[in-house]
Amino acid sequence: MKVTYMKNKTQQSIQEIINTYNTVIGVMEETAHEQDASGERAYGGVVRATKGKLQEFITQRLIETAWIDELQQNKDRLEINSKKIAIPIKKDYLNTLPENIKEHISKNIDDYVYKLSVDKHIFIDDNFIAGIECKAYTENAMLKRILVDFMLLKTKYPKLDCFLFQLESMLGGDYSLINATTFGSTATHSIMSYFDNVDLHIFTFIKGERNVERPINKPEYFKPLEASALEKAVFALVNVLEKAV
Repeated sequence: MKVTYMKNKTQQSIQEIINTYNTVIGVMEETAHEQDASGERAYGGVVRATKGKLQEFITQRLIETAWIDELQQNKDRLEINSKKIAIPIKKDYLNTLPENIKEHISKNIDDYVYKLSVDKHIFIDDNFIAGIECKAYTENAMLKRILVDFMLLKTKYPKLDCFLFQLESMLGGDYSLINATTFGSTATHSIMSYFDNVDLHIFTFIKGERNVERPINKPEYFKPLEASALEKAVFALVNVLEKAV
């Protein structure tokens, strides 16, 4: 199926995402201070939770925009969740264990699973198509955990497409420049090179490396959501989801 990119409805949806971001960021600082002063919740906790929920909202809407607005597919075929997925123990691992431990595990083998999820699981017609980790920002220490989770998921779903959507970047390199082509950073590529089965696609939505001294929730340090970055993410999702059309 040939897709004509950026239909009018897609452009409208992207603008709505930007409008929501502007509204949430615009009130985040005041809300955080109010809840902190009332003892309802600490300032830092409010800011972190709100940014996390905001990025998950943006990701959810980008998925829906790609599937419903751009590909013009039935929304009932699409399911987005973050339900835990059970990763079973590797049977070969048992051969490395003492005989009595191996015997014990073998008798209870169905109990030996590790349950994990990433922030957004995309299912089309009940088929797990792609996973997206959502971050307010990412640094390379955090990236290692993301790669491990995707590596484990791909042992069960080898064709899974893997994404990282972040508001800001602390990965170094040019992840925060919002260019047409992203070359990445030396450290990030070095880490990713050890995860042969994970082809992680990284998208950043706010221009400029994250500065802990200049948080975007403070009005004087506000940074806009880049429409071109959102469009690029929609285009990438379309390329993945159109395989299920």
